[in-house]
Amino acid sequence: MRMQWIAIAVLVAVVLYVIVVFNRLVRLRNQTREGWSGIDVQLRRRTDLIPNLVDAVKGYAAHERALFEQIAALRASSLAADNVSKQEAAERALKGALSRLLVLAESYPQLKANENFLKLQEQLAEIEDQLQMARRYYNGSARNLNVAVQSFPSVLIARPLGFREAAFFELDDREAAQAPKISLSRDKP
Repeated sequence: MRMQWIAIAVLVAVVLYVIVVFNRLVRLRNQTREGWSGIDVQLRRRTDLIPNLVDAVKGYAAHERALFEQIAALRASSLAADNVSKQEAAERALKGALSRLLVLAESYPQLKANENFLKLQEQLAEIEDQLQMARRYYNGSARNLNVAVQSFPSVLIARPLGFREAAFFELDDREAAQAPKISLSRDKP
C-alpha cells in the first residue's frame, strides 16, 4: 500500500512538472510572437513612409527612375515576406535602397530644406529607433524560448509537444554600419 502511494506521488509530481514546463513554454512562445509583432508593426510603418519619401525626392530628382522603381519593388517584397528569414532579406535590400535614396536627397539643397521632407526624415529616424527596440525585444524573447526548448529536461517535453526554436532577426553587421545618415538640421544652405 505504501509503494502505491509513493508511485502516485511520483506520478503526480511528474504531471505537475510537465504542466509547469508546458505553461512556461507557451508563455515564452507567446512573448516571441509578441516580439515579432512589434517588429512587423515598425517595418510596416516604415514601409508606409517610403512612398512619401520617394514622392518628396521625385520632384527634385526625376531622372533617378531606376532607384524609385527598385524601391517600389523592394517595398512590395517586404510587405509580402511571411517569415523571419524572408523578412531579413527584404529588410537588408530595402534598407540599402533607402540609404541610396537619402544620399541622393543630400545632393539637392532645396529638398534638404523642404519642411515636408524634414518631417519625413524625423519620422524615419523615430521608426528606426523603435524598430531597433522591437528587434532587441524579439531577439531576447527568441533567445529565452530557444534556451527553454533546447535545455534538459524541458527538451523532453518541448519537442513532443511541438515547440520549436525561433529564428533570430539579424541584420548583417556590415549593413548596420552603413545605416543611412539622417540629417535633422533645419539650416538652409
